[in-house]
Amino acid sequence: MQKLFYFACLFVFASACKVQKSLQQDSKLKQGSTVQQPITIEQQAKQTILEKPELIPAHVGISLFDSKTGKFLYNYQSDKYFIPASNTKIFTCYAAMKNLGDSIVAFEYLPDEENIALRFTGDPSFLHPNFEEQPAYDFLKANAPKITIVAPRYHATAFGNGWAWNDYDADYSPERSPMPIYGNLVYFGKKGNRITVTPRAFKDSLVIFSSTEDGRYTINREKDQNSFTVEKSNRVFNGAAIPFVVKKEMDQLMIPLLEDTLNRVLNYANAVAVDQPIWKKFYSQPTDSLLKIMMHRSDNFFAEQTLLMVGNEKIGMMDDSKVIDTLLKSDMKGMPHQPRWVDGSGLSRYNMMTPQDFVWILNKMKQEQPWERIKAIFPTGNAGTLGGLYKGYENKIFAKTGTLTGHVALSGFVITNQGKELIFSIMVNAHQSAAGTIRKYIEQFLTTVINEY
Repeated sequence: MQKLFYFACLFVFASACKVQKSLQQDSKLKQGSTVQQPITIEQQAKQTILEKPELIPAHVGISLFDSKTGKFLYNYQSDKYFIPASNTKIFTCYAAMKNLGDSIVAFEYLPDEENIALRFTGDPSFLHPNFEEQPAYDFLKANAPKITIVAPRYHATAFGNGWAWNDYDADYSPERSPMPIYGNLVYFGKKGNRITVTPRAFKDSLVIFSSTEDGRYTINREKDQNSFTVEKSNRVFNGAAIPFVVKKEMDQLMIPLLEDTLNRVLNYANAVAVDQPIWKKFYSQPTDSLLKIMMHRSDNFFAEQTLLMVGNEKIGMMDDSKVIDTLLKSDMKGMPHQPRWVDGSGLSRYNMMTPQDFVWILNKMKQEQPWERIKAIFPTGNAGTLGGLYKGYENKIFAKTGTLTGHVALSGFVITNQGKELIFSIMVNAHQSAAGTIRKYIEQFLTTVINEY
């Protein structure tokens, strides 16, 4: 009996000790223990982006959306308008995926035994060095003696509204046209001390004002004419691609360029003398092969011509302003905020869109298009314009960059380590830091989202 009483006392004493220890632990927690609570997305956005000294004076917008639940996880000034730069290509890409089919129309034609009437439709891949196979060229070469080129259904200008005028000779802003050829660029190369020129028709347009023996020179173009000059430079010349001036009438330049390439004389007409002609379509490249380059390289020329091709298919003419108006009233109807969309590439500073607009269009793309198609077109980690960023996050992020002086944007998709499929848009305007610095801040935020949410 005494032993039982002894053991009962020990049990009561041990229980009291446990209770007291628990109370002491609770007291420590109340007094500020080291147990950490998970950081929220809002806190992470502040630490990695919003409170950075370089971004405090800037205009910043962030939107993060869960595509499965249909709910926003975080919004910061996401209903404000921003200059999107090349994020505009997301709008163009969506329009192309929806309207161009699986292959690009190189031209439309009326077949006949003695004569083929043919009109071009804005295909930028024609004789472009990125496309080795050229079925459209092969067709033209085989049928050149009986081809008559007909004026296209084209109502656009060489440059878009709001483009920088002094980019006229930059390789990233070739002029738009109904019949692109060689990407509307002149390619200058170096072979020994000799300068090579493609297309060769521009060889006589090159004037050499400086010796090329030491290899230190540059090539410039006059603003409004196809006159190229070789001038002395401190840098070694390693080649250049310079836009040529596209003449308004096709028979002034574009057709002669094609004739020179084919080594054939072609006929030209303003219209066909046929009532209600039924035009056949000749296809050149897979649509996605063009869109992948457009999105990975952020190719402005491909984007502009793609929008014109969408116009040709959707409204029957290559007219950027009219097709944009049509798209916003049809395929893109219901956007959260009415955007100001003026070009296909984002070169224009007149474009104004919100982060929520981009989340909306990306979500619509994901609902309508196969995910494998989207992944093939959008750059992933350390690829395309995301090169050097998001290393180790390949197949975790698929996004489009956007950069103009003072403006950085990134919009796309992320897949978190917990399997969440999120859509995001981050836009920074009016900063005065290096673009690379801003991209690193955005990378830190998004990789944290991938890792922890």
